[in-house]
Amino acid sequence: MKIERRDVFSTAAWVGSSLGFAGLVRWSIQNEMTRVNEALLIAGGVLFLAGLAGNFRFIAGFFRSRGGRLGTNTVTLTIAFLAILSLLNFLGFKHSKSWDWTPEQLYTLSDETKKVLGGLKEDVHVIRFDKVSGPDALAEKMADYRKISPRITYQVVDPQERPDIARQFEVHRLGDIVVSSGTRTEHLKDSDEQSLTAGIIKVTASRQKSVCFVTGHGERSLTATDGEGYSDVQKELERENYTVKPVNLVEAKDVPVECDVVVVAGPKTGYFQSESEALQKYLAAGGKVLALADPGTDPKLDPMLAPWNISLGNDLALDVSGAGQLFGLGAAVPVVSHYGAHPITEALESRMTFFPLARTVGAGDKKNAQKPVTDLLLTSNRSFAKNNWDVKQKELKFEQGKDRAGPLTLGVAEESRENGKVGRLVVIGNSAFAANAFLTLQSNGDLFDNSVNWLALDENLISIRPKSPTTRRVLLTVSQERLFYWFSLIMMPGVVLVAGVVMWWKRR
Repeated sequence: MKIERRDVFSTAAWVGSSLGFAGLVRWSIQNEMTRVNEALLIAGGVLFLAGLAGNFRFIAGFFRSRGGRLGTNTVTLTIAFLAILSLLNFLGFKHSKSWDWTPEQLYTLSDETKKVLGGLKEDVHVIRFDKVSGPDALAEKMADYRKISPRITYQVVDPQERPDIARQFEVHRLGDIVVSSGTRTEHLKDSDEQSLTAGIIKVTASRQKSVCFVTGHGERSLTATDGEGYSDVQKELERENYTVKPVNLVEAKDVPVECDVVVVAGPKTGYFQSESEALQKYLAAGGKVLALADPGTDPKLDPMLAPWNISLGNDLALDVSGAGQLFGLGAAVPVVSHYGAHPITEALESRMTFFPLARTVGAGDKKNAQKPVTDLLLTSNRSFAKNNWDVKQKELKFEQGKDRAGPLTLGVAEESRENGKVGRLVVIGNSAFAANAFLTLQSNGDLFDNSVNWLALDENLISIRPKSPTTRRVLLTVSQERLFYWFSLIMMPGVVLVAGVVMWWKRR
């Protein structure tokens, strides 16, 4: 059997290609250029080049033929197409642009994060202790942070390779994330935007401020995790680097000096005069108070509110616009989408807040220019206040001459500057909007947090917080359900059936 010279060189070229490919595969798996890998790559390269050289005349003749020219053109066009795609991909990587079409803007940095990053005066380091391999979602997120502030740095550290850094930050397991600035560090439980921004706030804050909740008169409980409790409020405040503590004014006599903000969260019984006077004394000395008073109660806060020209209405705010029905709520839950010009509500424009069982709040004397009051929360024109409302009252229809037509004011804010001291007071005729059952409804949580931020002189934190995906449900009334039933199960099949009978009758 005669072996052609051309076949020998062709075989050498194929064997060389195979050896070279095997060497590349071994190198990529072992991540090390061993002697075996070197031998495979060198032997493969030599055999492949020898095969090309031995068949040079045949290869040259092939490219001079019509089929060769067509093949060359095809290969050239393919290479050019791939080159253009690679160039476009490179340009897209260098000048990336993305759009967030989700209704909650889940993939866009929140206003809060942008404000925090924009106000950074210190360098902040975010370190993820993990193996350096595969895609890093946190790196992409930190790239968005760096677009806002160059003071943010991010790195991945393998604690097994750098045990010294792991010991420095007291890291004991893979996956830990640490935020550091100066001598302050914060270990994160999650890597979402809320946790990252909260960590940055904590390591860059000059000091941790205290928010004190008055107790002793049936106020909302910070430890209760049911729908009526304020446990989620406490978590939100702690996330923004506030210390939350209860205070009993009967025992303390005066508001403790460490309280930067005092919250009166829906007392069910009236305060003693000494307690109201203690709150007013605290305000006069430059204190900050958030008072939330529900309808059907008399918190006896007049000694505190009167000097500020603020009064609570003995009424119940009702919203008959039907907006609450979209969320399965009735007229006793006023919906607010109009806000006064104030830092607390500036970021809430075009957003909604909900107030289950609310009373009106307003200026005691609207002509008092010395004590101007800013309206924060305004209901729609299709609302009214049921005056002299009683919890046992069942009839809640508007009565001309007795009830007050909307729009109504459900919350006010006022600031006093005397003797170089800045006192601030926010009063809202409802406390349920911040309870666990309603805090995450639309912008209720933002309203509460913004109120505390403004009172604590932390205006840089006033914003819209990061949102979670919303569970969307279609809520139908009984009449709408019946209409849907008749249309989908009776009318539509009936129309099809009648049309079929008519067509059959015409064609028979």
